[in-house]
Amino acid sequence: MTTSVTATLTIKTLASKVGNLIVVASIAKALSEPGGTRNLEKNMESVSLSEDLVLHVLRRNSLEASQKLDFFHWCSLRPNYKHSVGTYSLLFQTVCRCPQYHDEIFNLLTSLNRDGLILDSATFKLILDAFIRSGKFDSALEILDYAEKDLCTTTFLSPELYSSVLIALVHKNQLGIALSIFLKLLENSSTIGHSCGILDAISCNQLLVGLRKADMRDQFKQVFHKLREIGSFPFDRWGYNICIHVFGCWDDLATSLSLFKEMKERSGSFYPDLCTYNSLIHVLCLVGKVNDALVVLEELKSSSGHEPDLFTYRILIQGCSKAYRIDDALKIFAEMQYNGFRPDTVLCNSLLDGLLKARKLTEACNLFEKMVDEDGVRASCWTYNILIDGLFRNGRAAAAYSLFLDLKKKSNNFVDGITFSIVTLHLCREGQVEEAVQLVEEMEARGFVVDLVTVTSLLITLYRHGMWDSTERLMKHIRDGNLVSNVLKWKATMEASIKDPQSKKKDFAPMFPSTGNFTDILSMLSSANGKTDSGLATGNVEPQADDIDEWSSSPHMDLLANQVSPTSLFSLSRGRRVEVKGADSFDIDMVNTYLSIFLSKGKLSLACKLFEIFTNMGVDPVSYTYNSIMSSFVKKGYFNEAWGVLQGMGEMLCPADIATYNVIIQGLGNMGRADLASAVLDKLMKQGGYLDIVMYNTLINALGKAGRIEEAIKLFHQMQTSGINPDVVTYNTLIEVHSKAGQLKDAYKFLKMMLDAGCAPNHVTDTTLDFLEKEIEKLRYQKASMKRTTDDFS
Repeated sequence: MTTSVTATLTIKTLASKVGNLIVVASIAKALSEPGGTRNLEKNMESVSLSEDLVLHVLRRNSLEASQKLDFFHWCSLRPNYKHSVGTYSLLFQTVCRCPQYHDEIFNLLTSLNRDGLILDSATFKLILDAFIRSGKFDSALEILDYAEKDLCTTTFLSPELYSSVLIALVHKNQLGIALSIFLKLLENSSTIGHSCGILDAISCNQLLVGLRKADMRDQFKQVFHKLREIGSFPFDRWGYNICIHVFGCWDDLATSLSLFKEMKERSGSFYPDLCTYNSLIHVLCLVGKVNDALVVLEELKSSSGHEPDLFTYRILIQGCSKAYRIDDALKIFAEMQYNGFRPDTVLCNSLLDGLLKARKLTEACNLFEKMVDEDGVRASCWTYNILIDGLFRNGRAAAAYSLFLDLKKKSNNFVDGITFSIVTLHLCREGQVEEAVQLVEEMEARGFVVDLVTVTSLLITLYRHGMWDSTERLMKHIRDGNLVSNVLKWKATMEASIKDPQSKKKDFAPMFPSTGNFTDILSMLSSANGKTDSGLATGNVEPQADDIDEWSSSPHMDLLANQVSPTSLFSLSRGRRVEVKGADSFDIDMVNTYLSIFLSKGKLSLACKLFEIFTNMGVDPVSYTYNSIMSSFVKKGYFNEAWGVLQGMGEMLCPADIATYNVIIQGLGNMGRADLASAVLDKLMKQGGYLDIVMYNTLINALGKAGRIEEAIKLFHQMQTSGINPDVVTYNTLIEVHSKAGQLKDAYKFLKMMLDAGCAPNHVTDTTLDFLEKEIEKLRYQKASMKRTTDDFS
């Protein structure tokens, strides 16, 4: 009896399922035919709707999203049927897969709210992800607002749901809102005692990357330290790499190396990878520690388990080129090609730029020809900009201008606003004001925006030549209306401020108070080790045998992590008058421009007053600002004031660059302290700094004037072996030094070397040779007099 009842129930169940399948198939067929839901009016009279039946229809793969939407709305109008959370969720899944129907989501949510239903967190996340994938970030934020306010489900939403929202906000550059949500989650987690995993690693990484791109340093550090405070570092390997790279770019080498050390200690999935090493090599090159970067490269190849890739080679070639270590750059370039990596445009541009800065014009031209003809690397507009600028700087102005004219004739694809700016700057240096203004007019006519770099170069030239009326003519050819109004407004404000009477109390107060004098430079360098009271770079600690783990995969990196100083305030890149960083840098860019105008005309008092006015207004000086004022003080012999500027630079934690050291050595040379200048040079090299051609020329001049000619010649040979070709200034200095020392044969030897090297003489060479000729005539006269005296006695 029991068996027959069970069989009967099974048959009825099967019949019911078969019947439902037939009904579902019938509904699907009706929806697919012309008329859609109107076909259901007659066929569904005897069928009662149920949740199971609706779910089966919505799961039919043969139906399109529009047909399922029509069926869903048709069911909503049935008198004895009400949708469930399940049917809503299933329809949301369908709609989310079809971006063209995303607008229906808000209508469905309104209907859901009217029915008094609440979706689960997973469905809300599905909707958020759909909007984020399609780039509809505003809609994603509306969904979040709906979930939190309209449904009052704040406590219901899981923290993981906010990860999608944070990513959406970062992509939309709404970093302020993203940061506030992040901090709110941290606060809630600490209040209710959640674990530290409030957000996934991806959302944290995206937030940090967004803050880095926006250069929101304080906010980046806030997020970083908040995450450290909650007990563990919730980032994956990518997160570590992001922070290592970012803190290194912000000159915080100690934090970058400590994170590297922490990665090694955690091991497992956090162990450093090739990206980590690339980031650290990049950081070391940025802070001027190219020697250490080259050692890390050897560790990478020998013991890390990784092999260098194209990015590794590119970073090192760029670092060596900027540090004037062009021989090392060429060696790495050859190794890269040997390992099968094809050079790209960016890499060749870096090497070309390094060769031109090192005065290796022939090698640079050969590289350019090989790059285009043999390697098949496409020369970009930036490539031609480097080449034109390098030709100008290497005394080949005619060739540079000829190349510029040829590129203009070909197409706008080969020249841009920077090309015009480079040529304009050269014309300004040569005093060809009318030609420079005409070039700006052509620049504007071609559709290029006249940027602040070009404007400031022309302003300086116009003011130097007293061509005040041409300023208005220049402004007519600037397409950026905001730039014109800002420049004019700034100029008016500056002139009004300078005319204001100064406080009598400040008349006798030094603007740059100093402790000690300029000869205390070595004590300043020594005290900078591990402290933040100096603007100069911190020194390296000599390696100790006990600090090296022979079994480590990166012993040199471990050593750096254990012995690095808290701060490193030496910048590999030289500061510029105009940084072009948008509205935030406009004031300091214009301060630097007018400082250049006043200082070039010898108006130190006006320049100092301008500096005082804008620092009191809260405009922070940069390296270029300090270097400009300090250089003018040194040239005038105001060494105590220059020393005060250097100390003020350190107090502001403004990084010293190679130009700062050039001024220091020039000052020490003018004071007759070539011994201190050599000691400063040694300190610079130990700190990972480098010597550019200006530094070599400055020090050779200082040593020569102090009578230390052998040391000057030794430095000249060091310059050659380091990969930098001497320029006309170098040869002029050596000819003059030997002439004044009475070593006329050596003077002629350097003249012959200059001509053999293809270095064209200039007007300074002519003046030096005139002096040399007079010394030769004087020597001949002395010999003739001695001979006549000898003949008289005989």
